[in-house]
Parts: sequence; C-alpha cells; structure tokens
Amino acid sequence: MASTVISPLNVCVKAAVGAPNVYGDCPFSQRVLLTLNEKSLPYNMKLIDVSNKPQWFLEANPEGKVPVLELDGKWVADSDVITQLIEEKHPIPPLSIPSEHASVGSKIFSTFVTFLKSKDPNDGSEQALLNELRALEEHLKVHGPYVNGENVSAVDLSLAPKLYHLEVALGHFKKWTVPEDLAHVHAYMKSLFSRESFVKTAPAKEHVIAGWEPKVNP
Repeated sequence: MASTVISPLNVCVKAAVGAPNVYGDCPFSQRVLLTLNEKSLPYNMKLIDVSNKPQWFLEANPEGKVPVLELDGKWVADSDVITQLIEEKHPIPPLSIPSEHASVGSKIFSTFVTFLKSKDPNDGSEQALLNELRALEEHLKVHGPYVNGENVSAVDLSLAPKLYHLEVALGHFKKWTVPEDLAHVHAYMKSLFSRESFVKTAPAKEHVIAGWEPKVNP
C-alpha cells in the first residue's frame, strides 16, 4: 500500500498580465494544474510575472518559460514532459491514452491563434479552424464523450484550456462562436469546463483577454 502522505509539489505558473499576484492565462500552465488536480496531488503554486521574472526562477530555469514543476529536486519544464512524468510517478487514476488517439485535436490551438490574429477575412484561417473542430466533432461522435471514451485523459486536459481560450478570445475579439451544429464539441467543452479540476484552475476571462490583447493588437 503506497503512503497516502505526499509532499506538495512546487509548480511555477504564469501570473496575469498587469496583475503579478493573480493567476494568469497560460493554457500550458493550466494543463499542468489540471493534471495535478485530477490526480489529487497537493501542490504549491508560484506565480511568475513573465515580464519581470525573479532571479531565483531564472537560476532554476534558465530558459525562463512556464510552467515548470519541481520533481526530485530538479525543475522540469514543458507541459508535455511534466504531465508525462506526473503520469509515470502517479499512475492512478490513469490519464494515459492509446497512441492512435494521442494527436486528436492537436492542431486546434495553432489554427485558433492564426485565425485570432488574422486581419484578412479571406485568408482561409477561419476555415482551417473549422476543419479542425469538425475533425474533433467526428472523433467525439464515434469515441466520446471524451477523446478516449468515458474517462478523461491527458489529451482532454491538454485541449480543455485551449478550447477555453478559443471560446473567450474569439468571442471577445471577433464575436465568433463554435458553430451550433458541432453538438458533440459543444457538449465536450461544457463537460470539460464543468469539471471540478477545471473550475478550480481556470483563469478569469478578463485575464485571458488581457493576455491575448497585445498579440491581437500589437
């Protein structure tokens, strides 16, 4: 029987733009926090003002990127690496996913960002995003309600913050919403956003908007 006492893990995440004492808008930071919450692992969250990074943080993590997690006395960067290491060290409940489903939705975030930044309505960026969302719709029709069926997985925890950013930022900057006919995607987003782990770790919408503002209107 494994010990039930786990020391809190130290995790560095992005602070809000213009509000260094408030949790910010990084979807990759939220992905790590979602994973820790789904695993019921205790953690200490350290907010990093990315426009004024503290010296101790840069010494521990010279690249200066968030999120980073302290594991076995070492700071580990990159949400892909962090979540994989968490899965290996704490496999219950399992969040791993078969390789054939591992890349589902993987292009949604990049196509969303391109469309969000686009000033040309005819450049195809909206259609590219719609194509990715429709591909997710077709996958969920067959395999849902989550990407790997009944139980939430690492892919869902990666997609959830990105879909939240998509909803908030496109709604604010472009008055754009996910088409109603993508019923499975809507249900999927509603289910993800209502999970206890998501409610606990979601940044405020105004901080998501503030984070994207300089990228949309440079």
